[in-house]
Amino acid sequence: MSKWRPVTSGVPQGSALGLAPFTTFLGDMDGGIECTLSKFAYNTKLCGGVNMLEGRDAIQRDLDRLEKWAHAKSMKFNKAKHKVLHMDQGNPKHIYRLGGEWIESRPEEKDLGVLIDEKFNMSRQCMLAAQKANCILGCIKRSVTSRSREGILPLYSALVRPHLEYCVQLWGPQYRRDMELLE
Repeated sequence: MSKWRPVTSGVPQGSALGLAPFTTFLGDMDGGIECTLSKFAYNTKLCGGVNMLEGRDAIQRDLDRLEKWAHAKSMKFNKAKHKVLHMDQGNPKHIYRLGGEWIESRPEEKDLGVLIDEKFNMSRQCMLAAQKANCILGCIKRSVTSRSREGILPLYSALVRPHLEYCVQLWGPQYRRDMELLE
C-alpha cells in the first residue's frame, strides 16, 4: 500500500479540469441522506421540513452523516461558511451542529447571487439590483458624451440590463411570462 504524501500542486480554481474530478470525488456524498441534498459546483445545501420533531432530527442525522463522510474522505468542511436559514414564521428555529461546532443562524443568506430571507421576501434583492444598475448608469452618464440611442442602448444592454434581469424568474415569475409574450 502506498504512503500518504503531501500534495504540492493541483488544478487551479475555476479551471475546466478542476470540476470533473471534484464532482466524481463527491459522487457518494448523498449516500444515506434522508433530506434533500443539492450540489452545485462547490456548494452543497441540505434542506428539510421541520414542522415535526422527526424532520429536525433527520436534518441533524444528515449533518452527522456528512461529517462522517468528510472524515472518511480526509476532507474538512469550511465550517465558517455554514449557515442555517430558518424558513417560515412558524419554524421552531432549532440549532444544528456539524461535528462539534454549532452552525450560525442567519435571517437572510445569499445563494448563487440571490439574496433570500426567511420569508422568501425578494424586496431587498430587487433594491440591491436596482442600486447597482443605477450606479452603472451613473458611470455611463459621466463617461459617455454622446446621448444618442445608438451609443447608449448597447451600453445599457450589456452593462445595466443583466443586473436587472438576473434571476428575475425567481422573484418575479409574472415578469418572465410577460417577457415571453413580448418576444
